[in-house]
Amino acid sequence: MEKAEAEKLGRLGREAPSLGGDAPLSGVTPSLRGSHKLGFVTSINTPGRSVTSHDTERSAARWAVITAHAIPWVLLPQCLWRLPFAFDFTMGMIDPNAPAMPPWYWAVPYVFGISVLSEALALLSLGLVRRWGEVAPAWLPIIGGKHIPPLAAIIPATIGGLTLTAVSGTFLLAWLHVPGFHALGYTNGWWELLAKACIGFGALWGPMVLALTYAYYVRRCRPA
Repeated sequence: MEKAEAEKLGRLGREAPSLGGDAPLSGVTPSLRGSHKLGFVTSINTPGRSVTSHDTERSAARWAVITAHAIPWVLLPQCLWRLPFAFDFTMGMIDPNAPAMPPWYWAVPYVFGISVLSEALALLSLGLVRRWGEVAPAWLPIIGGKHIPPLAAIIPATIGGLTLTAVSGTFLLAWLHVPGFHALGYTNGWWELLAKACIGFGALWGPMVLALTYAYYVRRCRPA
C-alpha cells in the first residue's frame, strides 16, 4: 500500500505544471512524501523593495526617513502654543518690556503666519530623503526635471540648522540660568512647564535638520 502511494506521489511530481518548458513549476514542492496526506508548500519570491528609498538614487537611511517625518510633529506643539498670543493672551508669560500687541487684524495674520511658515519649512526637510530633493519637480519653471546639485541643498540646510540651533540654544541657556541669558517669568509653575515643554520640543528642530543634512551629504557625495 505504501509502495503504491509513493509511486503515485512520484507521478504527481513528474506531471506538475510547467512554465514554458519541461521543468516543473518552481516554488511548488510535494511535502509529507510517503504519508497518506499530500501537501504543497508555495513560495513567492518578489524582488526586495526598500520602504525608505522614496525613489531616491540611493536609499535613504531608515533613521533619516523617520527623523524627516518627525520634524513637523516635533515643531507642532510650539506652533500651537504660540497661537493664543494673536489674541493678546500671553499663556502666563510675564514680560514687562514686551511691546503692546497690535490690533487683532494685524496680530492674527502675523502670529498664525509664523506658525504656518514654520510648519512649511519643517516639511521641506522631507526633501532631504525624497526624490524631489535630488531632481526638481517637473511643475517648477526653468529648473523642473533637472538634477539638483548636492551643495544647493546642503548649504541652505546647514545654515538653517545652525541658525535654528543657535536661536533655540539661547532659550535653553536662559532656562539653565547661565549668566548673560535672561529667562522670562510666568504667573505660576504650570504655565512655565507648558512653555518649556512646547519650546523644548521645538529646540530639537535645528539638530534634527543638521543630522538629516549629514545623511543627505553621505548619500549623495560619498561613493556607495
